Amino acid sequence: MKRIHRIFMSSIAALMCSVAWAKGFPDRAVTIVVPFPAGGTTDVLARHLSNALAQKWGQSVVVENRAGASGTIGSAAVARGQADGYTLLLTATHHVINPTLLKDTIPYDTKDAFANVAMVAQVPNVLVVNKNFEVKTVQELIDLAKKKPGQINFGSAGVGGANHLSGELFAHMAGIKLTHVPYRGAAPSLNDLLAGQIPMMFDSVPGVLAHIQSGSLRALGVTSAQRVPQLPDVPTISEAGVDGFEAIAMFGLYAPKKIPDDLLEQISQDVNQVLASPEIEKKFNELGAAPGKMPQVEFDRYVNQEIDKWATVITQADIKLQR
Repeated sequence: MKRIHRIFMSSIAALMCSVAWAKGFPDRAVTIVVPFPAGGTTDVLARHLSNALAQKWGQSVVVENRAGASGTIGSAAVARGQADGYTLLLTATHHVINPTLLKDTIPYDTKDAFANVAMVAQVPNVLVVNKNFEVKTVQELIDLAKKKPGQINFGSAGVGGANHLSGELFAHMAGIKLTHVPYRGAAPSLNDLLAGQIPMMFDSVPGVLAHIQSGSLRALGVTSAQRVPQLPDVPTISEAGVDGFEAIAMFGLYAPKKIPDDLLEQISQDVNQVLASPEIEKKFNELGAAPGKMPQVEFDRYVNQEIDKWATVITQADIKLQR
């Protein structure tokens, strides 16, 4: 009986300590690790978020770039860190792709290593074709691909990126076979699309919007669940015939797995509060991004579903990194 009493009292004490800890957070500088070089979209989003959080918290919020190995070097450093909320990770779609794509080399188990804090931003992609390509709609593309299996090429910035996997997911869900043509970066693939060397590709809306508006490219469908303000007349791919299709570039905030639940919830709520501000919305929109709005529980579920979704796509398409 005494042992049960001691365990009960220890649990109560731990809970009270945890609550007090969360209420006092933060009392020193917080670091947000970005596992990519400075200047990219992930880094810029992190710096906007860090400035807003610093104002809210009254403490410095520092962005630290730890690039390398498709985001896994910086991510691994956070996974090994103290689960006290003072070291967080802001990373891109790689976070849900790498568990399968890099399963032989990734130094952590993503689901076991991280707590999912908040959706920071989403950037929709769009399926575009060269202006001279014969198809005008998603359904026409599917019909043509079924007549010519494997004969329609789609480009991307490289093997395993979000745009490559968007194409693989599209082919998988539409029941067609497309041939992937990887390039060394977004610019070369876009140049070949504009020149008609490849007929189609998936790219971010900001990356191709000007070409769509000029008529050089034709937009068949956006990859988000809802239409995007920049292209109000372009249907979602789900609306256009591939029911349930969604493949966005997403940027999330994560913490080491053992962070106390109440602290996790507090940080998530604080992040969502600053993301809802007009200032952040304006800055994110200038990057073609929409601020996240998911409660922590919803984001946690979303991340785990995305990991499973991309695992299926990568496995069924037999995607392997080129070395």
